[in-house]
This record gives sequence, C-alpha cells and structure tokens, in this order.
Amino acid sequence: MDRPRPLLATDDPALLDDLLRLAAAASIEVHVASSAGAALRDWARAPLVVVGGDLLAALADLEPPPHPHALAAVGPRPSGAPPPEPDALRLGVRALLHLPGDEARLTDLLADAGRERPGPCPVVAAVGGRGGAGASVLAVALAMAGVRAGLRTALVDADPLGPGLDLVCGQDRPGGTRWEDLLAREGRMSWPALSGVLPRVRGCPLVTWSRGPAEEVPAPALRSVLGAAALGGDLVVVDAPRAPGPGAAEALRRCTAVLVVVPADFCSVMAAYRLVPRMRTHSSVLHLVTRAAGADLPGTAVASALGLDLLGDVPDDPRLRRGLDRGDLPGADGASALGRAADRLLGALRAPVAG
Repeated sequence: MDRPRPLLATDDPALLDDLLRLAAAASIEVHVASSAGAALRDWARAPLVVVGGDLLAALADLEPPPHPHALAAVGPRPSGAPPPEPDALRLGVRALLHLPGDEARLTDLLADAGRERPGPCPVVAAVGGRGGAGASVLAVALAMAGVRAGLRTALVDADPLGPGLDLVCGQDRPGGTRWEDLLAREGRMSWPALSGVLPRVRGCPLVTWSRGPAEEVPAPALRSVLGAAALGGDLVVVDAPRAPGPGAAEALRRCTAVLVVVPADFCSVMAAYRLVPRMRTHSSVLHLVTRAAGADLPGTAVASALGLDLLGDVPDDPRLRRGLDRGDLPGADGASALGRAADRLLGALRAPVAG
C-alpha cells in the first residue's frame, strides 16, 4: 500500500495551482480530490487535509468524521461571496488559512505532514574542551560519516569564533545562503526550502557564515534552523561554541548528544574541567571524546577526571594537518584514521541503549 499523502480537496483551478506550488516547495507528493465525494475516499487516511474554500460547504454537508489535521485554504473572496468561516466551523478544520498571506505557514505544515519519521532526528554537537581541540574538524568528519551511512545529514556552524566550516571543508567561498541572511528569522522554517539554497559539502547542506567577522547567532534564529533541520533529515551535526552566551546555550539545549573533545594532556583536561560544569547547566547528554589518548593518559582517566562517559577516541594522524592545509575534506576518506574514528563514534551514538 502506498504511504499516506496529504490530501488537497478543491475544484478551483487557480487555487489548485497555488496549492500544488506550495506542495512542490515542501518537496512532498499529494493526492488531489476535485469533489467532496472524492475527498472522503482518502479523508481518514491522509496525514493532512487541505480543503479549498470552493468545497467547504459541500464537504461540511457530508459530515465526515473529525480530522485532527484538516485545514481550509481560501484565496481572495469575490465581492458578494459568502464568508468561509461558518462552513469551516461546521467542518471542524484546525485553521482557516488565507492565501497568499499564509503561504509560508501552509508550506511548513505540508512539509511536516510529508515526513516519514514521526519526530525530530538526532542533533549532535561537537564542542572543544579547550580552544583548538579539534571540535570543528570532528563535526565535519561526523557529518561525512553520516553521508557514508546514507543519512540525510545537515552540518550547522554555530561557532562565530571558529574558522568557518566552509574553510575547514576546503571550499573557497561557495555560494548560497549564509547565517547573515538568517539572523533575523524566528518561528517555523521549511527545511526543504532552506536546504535548497544552502551551500553543500558532498551533498550535505551547510549553514555557516561568510568570511570575515561574525556575530553570535541569536537564540530564536538558531532554534528555527536546528528545529527545521531536525524535522527534515536523519542527522544534524553542530559545531557548537565554547564561549558562553544565549546562542551557545540554545545549541546545547537543542542537542540529543554533546561531544566534548579533549586532547589527552594535562592542560587540556584542566581547561575542560572548568568548562564542563557550565555546559551541564544546559545539557544532560554530555559525552567525552578524547584525542590521542594513550598509556600515559588513557581516555578512562580523562573521563573519570571530568565525570563524563567516554564515547571514544580520535587518534593522532600526522597527515591530517597537511591535508587541512591542502584543503582536503576531513573525514571524507572512510579509510583514514579520522574517518574510521568518526564512523565508530556515529555508530556508538546510533546504537540502541540496553534495557
């Protein structure tokens, strides 16, 4: 049986054109019914029903069972036409949307209804236990591990004091929408629409800044972007800032896992020892990822000192620095030390928790 699709019920050609355009913007397929009787066939099964103003009265007369996600969509009302509110009330719609003013809202609702997954996907942040710990590199490598695993992955650069993930990815000023274009955004966003205008790395949408000075992402904008990405894909990886602020706090609160990257040396551990208590005030899902742990300072000792669960270790690879200087994409090679470590970390994050 085909997967249920949102239902558009209208016999108005102009309105149908508008609704199909919004469905295309939401990247979903729909069923179309041109009469009230035809709409009843898919009424109960459709995850979302959008009833045009031209069929509101006819459908209300048929008294279909209540639908929790039925909407009414109407265009400009001709002079002398009856108001749609009474029929919308009889039909019991969730909302009466007026086009074109409510187009963005309807696009978001269509996109949500077209999701195969019932809820948000994992959102994983990498945060350096000290400056220069390698969190940005690990974030890119985790995103590449997600791509290798066949996951619809998004990469979000939330650290305004970092080098910029496009630079880490070896891209020279790729085009596309940047944070500067999104800082004023609030509320719901359509991920299919946003991801279509973002720069991409191996097919992975990237949210980052243009080159030059960058300001902290306001919490509402970060909430909108992360919320949309989490609803629109299978994995979101965030390069989160160490510096305190509303944006950093919002990033940590939105994550299902926060990886604290700590090189296995005394000074790095002490820097992380200062940082972790502040991070705990915003997240209860902190995990430790050590770098180059060994016999002198094993990962278990670092985990014990910081009071964190050890998720894994990223070994040193002398070729990594040379590759970054050449513009190589870190972690893109699954056979490299970093690529293998990222695959292991992603596997550990996706592994079911034993009951």
